[in-house]
Amino acid sequence: MTPATRQYLIITGNYWAFTLTDGALRMLVVLHFHQLGYSPLELALLFVFYEFFGVLTNLAGGYLGARFGLNRTMNLGLLLQIVALGMLAVPASLLTIPWVMAAQGLSGIAKDLNKMSAKSGIKLLVDEAQQGKLYKWVALLTGSKNTLKGVGFFLGGALLMTIGFAGAVASMAAALLLIWLSSLFLLGKDLGRSKAKPKFKDLFSKSPAINLLSAARLFLFGARDVWFVIALPVYLKTVLGWDFWQVGTFMACWIIGYGFIQTIAPRFTGMGSQAAVRWAAMLSVVPAGIALALWLGINAELALVGGLLLFGAVFAVNSSLHSYLIVSFARADGVSLDVGFYYMSNAAGRLLGTVLSGWIYQVYGLEACLWVSTGMVVLATVFAAGLPARQPETA
Repeated sequence: MTPATRQYLIITGNYWAFTLTDGALRMLVVLHFHQLGYSPLELALLFVFYEFFGVLTNLAGGYLGARFGLNRTMNLGLLLQIVALGMLAVPASLLTIPWVMAAQGLSGIAKDLNKMSAKSGIKLLVDEAQQGKLYKWVALLTGSKNTLKGVGFFLGGALLMTIGFAGAVASMAAALLLIWLSSLFLLGKDLGRSKAKPKFKDLFSKSPAINLLSAARLFLFGARDVWFVIALPVYLKTVLGWDFWQVGTFMACWIIGYGFIQTIAPRFTGMGSQAAVRWAAMLSVVPAGIALALWLGINAELALVGGLLLFGAVFAVNSSLHSYLIVSFARADGVSLDVGFYYMSNAAGRLLGTVLSGWIYQVYGLEACLWVSTGMVVLATVFAAGLPARQPETA
């Protein structure tokens, strides 16, 4: 096993462990606080700090990774997630909205430090000429992460039903502590540290390609979260009458399948920018079709389940292509600056989608969320259409 492969496996293992707790925590918070009587908008507000600090973290995290090394930012992310989980393992009387929002904000910082470090690290482990290998490694990391996030959704629902909210977050904190201690000794030193000390102005991308791709990413993930994060689980629970096990299991299976499609995307897509345009255009049809089916009175359960499966498959390909393109576009020296800027847009899209998901669903319903999702995918397609055909290493 080469040193690069060994480091890739350590990075992937860290990312997997973190993602498992992140997915479980998301499902725990949604189901537990909905059970306590929180409205859809109030549930969305619990995640506002999670997404908002993700925006700031990707921007600052890219700078920190280039300045101090990606090993340090990845380990810091693991540590902050342990603290966030510990904050939620308090008596129920202390779980006020501000306290939960603060814990979620810390978890958001942790998640994006971890993700930025993992995605940036791969760029440095693959030779620039091996673009096919780079696409496969990025797709494997991204897809396996989302598969485990789905397992985390199921784990969160299962833990809530068996050992309760406090027991669930405490047990996850203990498991992640062991991973963090191992990572301190195994992860390579100074991975990703830039040869030149980055300046504050370097936080913002100067590459038109990265700016366009970042804009496309913002609307792509906004289109998913505007109906998936709050509106869908609440609709399944309150309108279709699903119980917590059914909601958690279905969403977990969706994420697992979504992650699997991401891992195999390199087998049937091209690596160029035009592929991103084609797949984004295909995706825009899906939420519009689901909204139209609901409006026509077609069986809501059939329309949602079937439509969501199709949406997940096409969305997974789009996400995998975008994840490869940003790593390909990014500069080799100071890669975390470009990747951090890009994932800042990703976090901004999730923030926008999460807030809109709670507000639009509460005021206008699920169909409106789906039409907004359609518009966002169209915008993502327009920005992707402006990307250059080739990805120069010094973009």
